Amino acid sequence: MRSILILFIFLINFFLCYGQSANDSAVQFGKNYITLKEVVVDTKLNVPAFIQKVKTDTSFYKAFKNLRILGYSAINDIRMLNKSGGLSASLHSKTKQETSNGCRSMKVLEEQTSGDMYDKNLNFNYYTAQLYASLFFTKGNVCGETNIVGINEFSLSDKSGIEKHKEQLKMLFFNPGKRIAGLPFMSNKTALFDDDVAENYDMEIDMDVFNGNSCYVFRQKVKQGREDNVIVDEMTTWFNDSAFDVVARNYSLAYNAGVYDFKVNMEVQMTKYNGFTVPNLIRYNGDWKLLFKKRERGVFTATLSNFE
Repeated sequence: MRSILILFIFLINFFLCYGQSANDSAVQFGKNYITLKEVVVDTKLNVPAFIQKVKTDTSFYKAFKNLRILGYSAINDIRMLNKSGGLSASLHSKTKQETSNGCRSMKVLEEQTSGDMYDKNLNFNYYTAQLYASLFFTKGNVCGETNIVGINEFSLSDKSGIEKHKEQLKMLFFNPGKRIAGLPFMSNKTALFDDDVAENYDMEIDMDVFNGNSCYVFRQKVKQGREDNVIVDEMTTWFNDSAFDVVARNYSLAYNAGVYDFKVNMEVQMTKYNGFTVPNLIRYNGDWKLLFKKRERGVFTATLSNFE
């Protein structure tokens, strides 16, 4: 009987420690701990300074702002799915954004659609597609924009209905992990680094090479059973090991507030052009239900190239 008890204790300890190297370490962050993989321990990374960089990062959003002042080509693929996973509507197009004298405009080089992607006035029937268009499509000539990231980039004060929901979506996409005012039932669940939210996560810093870039990898994953306490279930960010700019980010968002619910997965990869960091691949897979709107299940991919 005693031997069985010893074996049981051994197995518990084995599974608790499994996957963590004896040379991994942990540092306290607020009331939580962050695991440092052995390779990170060897670099003697200044962890508090690194975390502060992560908390105050603007490089991710600025990369998207850079798209407002550059020309580029895009392959756009939007697919709207029914509840069984079949195709309800789709859009596949090639576009080219051009810039001149502080203005930008867009040419549609080719486009194919199916289903009810557009209404009779050629407006998108789906707010997922409307969101995509607000990010990557340009109507007419748009002038006077910059790539400067300001303090108050997003505002809900002058918006309502679908425009307000789209602005909330942008807040979540561009500022995952930061406290976001104006999100009903959610604003206190987005601040990953506040003690009362951070305690719901396992956090880890590792190193890896991503698309030829030597990177620190910061992973945050919600602890089992804590999913109802957070919105960001999991986020992995690759920061280059020199300037700590974002090289890539994968994240999963989920929440059910009764009047609306969503489950979204995003992947973003960056590239460099003439000193500008810009996104060159964005993948989205989302399921949304807003009050008085039908449920939408959308998948889109944006592939950007030929920056100028």
